[in-house]
Amino acid sequence: MSGLKVCSGLILLAGVSSLFVFGYDLLTQCDYFSAREIRIQGMHRLARGQICSQARISPGVNILHVNLALTRKRLVAHPWIGDAEVRRELPDAIIIRIKERIPLAMLDLGQKFLIDTNGEIFKKYRPSDPDHLPLISGLTYSDLNVAGVPHGSAYSAVLDVLRLGMDRKSAVPNHLIKRIQVDREMGLTLMAFDRTTVIKLGYGNYPDKYVRLRNVLSYLNRQSNLPDIRQIDLNNIDRIIVNTNMPGTSADHKEV
Repeated sequence: MSGLKVCSGLILLAGVSSLFVFGYDLLTQCDYFSAREIRIQGMHRLARGQICSQARISPGVNILHVNLALTRKRLVAHPWIGDAEVRRELPDAIIIRIKERIPLAMLDLGQKFLIDTNGEIFKKYRPSDPDHLPLISGLTYSDLNVAGVPHGSAYSAVLDVLRLGMDRKSAVPNHLIKRIQVDREMGLTLMAFDRTTVIKLGYGNYPDKYVRLRNVLSYLNRQSNLPDIRQIDLNNIDRIIVNTNMPGTSADHKEV
C-alpha cells in the first residue's frame, strides 16, 4: 500500500513538473510578452545599437525569457559601462539603465590607460578615445588600487588634484592641465595652460594651494605688460614664487 502511495506521489509530481514546464514554455514563447519597446537610459558616449548588442537583446524577444542578472553582467563587462540595471515592464518592455564611466585622466605606465572618476583603470587607451585628458606620468603599477588595497600616497595625491580640477571654476580646471608629473620626493608638478607654464604643487594642502593660486593668477592678470609666466612654486603656501621670462632678459623671480 505504501509503495502504491509513493508511486502515486511520483506520478503526481511528474505531472505537476510537466505542467510547470509547459506553462513556462507557453509564457516565454507567447507573442503577448514580445518586447515592443527597449528603453535605454544613461546613454552619452555609447550608441543604442552598441548597448543592445552588448546586452544581447533585440526587439521582439520575449521579456520573460530574458535573464536579467545575466544581461546586467554582460553590460558591466563593457569597458565604458560602470554600472547597469535591467528590468521588465509588463507586458512588452525592457528597461535598461546604464551609468557610463567618466574618463578623468590618462595614465602612462609604459602603456597608456584611462582612469575614471573613482581612480580606477577601466581600459587601455586607443586612438579613438578622448585625447584632451591630463596625462599622468611618474607612477608605477604598485601605486594603483588593487583588490581593495588603498592607493599609494602618490596616486592619492594625483586623484585629490584631479578631483579639485573637475570644477570648471577651479584655479586649474582639468581641461587646462596637459600633464601631471609625479616625483616621489618632491610631489606633484603640473604643466598647464599653454604647455609651458609649470606649477609646482608638492604634496598636501591642495584646496588651500588652489585658492592661493587663483589669487595669484588674478593678481598677475591685472598687471599691465604681463610677461610670460614660466613657473609658479606653491610648495610653501606662505612663500609663493613666480618665475617669469621676459624676452631678452634672464628669468625674473617674484615672491607673491
